Amino acid sequence: MSTRIYKEVHFDASHRLLHYDGKCARLHGHRWRTEVWLEGTVDPRTQILIDYNCIKKLVEIYDHQVILNAEDPMVACLSEFQDVVVTDGDPTSELLCVLIADQIDEACRMMGLDCRITTVRVWEGATCYSEVSR
Repeated sequence: MSTRIYKEVHFDASHRLLHYDGKCARLHGHRWRTEVWLEGTVDPRTQILIDYNCIKKLVEIYDHQVILNAEDPMVACLSEFQDVVVTDGDPTSELLCVLIADQIDEACRMMGLDCRITTVRVWEGATCYSEVSR
């Protein structure tokens, strides 16, 4: 039998869009809201699909971070003062959806769990989000 679970995680982070012509080309921050759905087979011993805290930890790697495109010249400057999360491409909500889904799926595989991401939704604000479904 397949079981589906849901976890919501919030994090604060800044980003900028290097290849965008508009306000978002400037460094700015958001209170990001991430929604994660997973599906699979519950472990018969623990009766858990995946620990909700595991999902939270995987998403919170972005908390209080600056997220920048690896090509962004700001990476070198900021890296002198703090760690910077770099992405292959502009760190849009669309890209963060894919990255978070990939990271959680990989963690499930590494833990030997029979579960997978079905949907990740990343809210960049109260009125806009991206979603990836698998």
